[in-house]
Amino acid sequence: MLKQMCWLPRLGGNGEKILHLRTEARQAWRPYTAFPHFATSDYREPGGSKGWATFQKLKNQGWNLISTEEGQQQSYFDQQKSA
Repeated sequence: MLKQMCWLPRLGGNGEKILHLRTEARQAWRPYTAFPHFATSDYREPGGSKGWATFQKLKNQGWNLISTEEGQQQSYFDQQKSA
């Protein structure tokens, strides 16, 4: 299983980045909330990053962080392949 994390903008959002996950190379990035078996409840801190608690948990479990730029490039290439 591929274990990748990336901070990407929320779809339809104001540019705020949230944690996205991917467990297969050909899988599109999805918000961490789409993976309830991996996600952890967010900290109750006003203005806190969505997914920060999940990021910390998964980082300790050996998941790899992909840069936002690389994650966006992968999303673009995935969209081109499916078109």
